[in-house]
Amino acid sequence: MSDESNTALRERLDALIGQPISTGQPVKAPDPVNAAMIRHWAHALSDFNPAYLDQEFATTSRYGALVSPPVMLQSWTMAPPKLEGIHDRGGVPVELGENPLQFLADAGYTGIIATNSEFEIERYPRVGEEISAETVFETISDEKKTAMGTGFFVTWITTYRNQDGELIGRQRFRTLRFKSARR
Repeated sequence: MSDESNTALRERLDALIGQPISTGQPVKAPDPVNAAMIRHWAHALSDFNPAYLDQEFATTSRYGALVSPPVMLQSWTMAPPKLEGIHDRGGVPVELGENPLQFLADAGYTGIIATNSEFEIERYPRVGEEISAETVFETISDEKKTAMGTGFFVTWITTYRNQDGELIGRQRFRTLRFKSARR
């Protein structure tokens, strides 16, 4: 890629910083935080914290009510999958909107791998709260050479709030968008 192309690519990447990753932000959870989903999560992960499962215990605890495991934040705001037409979408269970990073794929950075996810928890979500999430691009690295190939680490941050706008937590999610080293 020429220096001019690299400069133009970097400018497009920099223009994304602070921008929402999709339209329709913030995204409101389809359901309030609820005991049934907490119970499913707790049993699936063998996390039997009584603050999640025992109403009597939770009421007398420091939380004052049943709470959700804090890392469930992302699961509360996940939209139900749209399975109709899944074959036409290449097997993807959700509608694909405009991809703000399509220009990276067009430039040959077609590989995508998740590298890490970090949570900052302000407090545990409470049963009955309505969670919303707003996701923006936080950082995009300079081009890096990795074992997977050459590419960019793209990080977005999702901020989770309740129906009153109170901050519950944040999640940073990072992917590597790369040109494969294997030829």
